[in-house]
Amino acid sequence: MSKKPVIPEAKDSMSKFKMECANEVGVNLKEGYNGDLTSRQAGSIGGQMVKKMIESYENSMK
Repeated sequence: MSKKPVIPEAKDSMSKFKMECANEVGVNLKEGYNGDLTSRQAGSIGGQMVKKMIESYENSMK
């Protein structure tokens, strides 16, 4: 599996989205390496991102 983004121009937007979601769940995420995060913290960020993407998709179907 490649880590190459499908749309390279989206990298900055996705980073901003990730920071926004981290802020919403109360995780102190910094730019660059975040190896000090627990699995629970990282999972809560990813979960929040997925939740918001699903909500956005559902709203677009209305």
